[in-house]
Amino acid sequence: MKEKDQFQDIMERENGLNKGLETSQLTMIAIGGAIGTGLFLGSGLAIGTAGPSVIVSYAIGAFIALLLMGCLAEMTVAHPISGSFGAYAERYLNPWAGFTVRYSYWLSLVCAVGTEVTAIAIYMKHWFPTVPGFVWILIFSGLLLYVNATSVNLFGSVEYWFSLIKIVAIVGFIVLAINVIVGGNNTSNIGFQNYTNHGGFYPNGVWGMWIGVFISLFSYLSIEMIAVSAGEAKEPEKAVPIALRSAVVRLILFYLLTLSLMLMIVPWNEASGNESPFVKVMDILHIPGAAGIMNFVVLIAALSAMNSQLYISTRMMFSLSRAGYAPKPFGKLNKKKVPTLALATSAIGIALATIYSVVSPSTALVSMISISSFGAMFAWFMIFVTHFFFRKTWNQIGGRKLPIRMMGYPYLTILGAVLLLAIVLSTWFSPMFKDTLLLGFPWLLLITVAYFIWKKINAKRFAGSVENNKEQSV
Repeated sequence: MKEKDQFQDIMERENGLNKGLETSQLTMIAIGGAIGTGLFLGSGLAIGTAGPSVIVSYAIGAFIALLLMGCLAEMTVAHPISGSFGAYAERYLNPWAGFTVRYSYWLSLVCAVGTEVTAIAIYMKHWFPTVPGFVWILIFSGLLLYVNATSVNLFGSVEYWFSLIKIVAIVGFIVLAINVIVGGNNTSNIGFQNYTNHGGFYPNGVWGMWIGVFISLFSYLSIEMIAVSAGEAKEPEKAVPIALRSAVVRLILFYLLTLSLMLMIVPWNEASGNESPFVKVMDILHIPGAAGIMNFVVLIAALSAMNSQLYISTRMMFSLSRAGYAPKPFGKLNKKKVPTLALATSAIGIALATIYSVVSPSTALVSMISISSFGAMFAWFMIFVTHFFFRKTWNQIGGRKLPIRMMGYPYLTILGAVLLLAIVLSTWFSPMFKDTLLLGFPWLLLITVAYFIWKKINAKRFAGSVENNKEQSV
């Protein structure tokens, strides 16, 4: 079969979504998802784990993210659908892979929403220390659920402005930090010496730096959102490559540069903790009102990331429903072409975060990071594996020349998978993040059992699907 027919059945079953996202909005969606709690609050956790060597941690994480986006960009341009890498795994690996990837990624996003809304409660304590966190969780969750339920155009517009505020703030922070370091302040406590003071560049050893890579990957998670949102892009073949390149460059620049400058101003042992290290920088510089402004920015960042994650998790559940892997009502669209029941289901993370914020507010953030990381990193790993088989199949069937291709195939594809697997397995030896695998492996077992139950119930439909896949691979 010709490559143009390979994905026709999947594209038809996911038909109906409103293709109204512009290239600029696609770029902002990726940035919105990835520049959130991971940078503004999670960076403090990473700094406490790795010390100044967190710069190396984030550089390694950026390299893995760059390899991932190269693989994903190629497949997305070939097949721009909302099911994205879950649908690619279904077609180029097997139905089990498509089932587990989509459900694992959906669960990850649901928990990531909980992570962001937990952070929102922490940020609001800067202004309202006596108000319970769950109050802010409920208020802001209601607003973002309304935005996502209205239309993809409203979502795109809100996300664009959220992300623009973050970018302007980060650029402003970079300019301010450079000014303070180079010419604005000659205080001996600010400068390169902070990289080696207080225990050296590797105060917690190379192992601390390596675990820092895991936290950095959590920060970069959600950059893959461009691939999912491509299903609602106006011109995906043109928009996706531009958006991907732009997002990757900006993210790497923002993360590495801001962390490098931050650690020159704030000693690493003071930058770690529950409060955003960005806010601590402003406190140290004694700029009137700056700490409050930066707290507003990190609040917007968390809202932006949460907004993006609600959108993507909803589309992933929509894709599962249209594939027959979830109840049919989750695949239904309202008058604005939004899958509202899928959105309501994806709001489970908000409930989890609310419970955590009441029961254990001091450990809520780390717990939600551990829970959400496994599903996302499993999805990342499967993207590398899927790309390996995608390129082989694409070459065999004589697929059209794509405007973007992963360089260094198959070696860099394999390298990305090996690095990612090694980092995730390392969490077993980290008390802080051991829950990632303690919860992750049982989840994979549970979802695999669920798949075979689904397969048995839908044996006739499954048999027809397998036969159709064989025919299309010829």
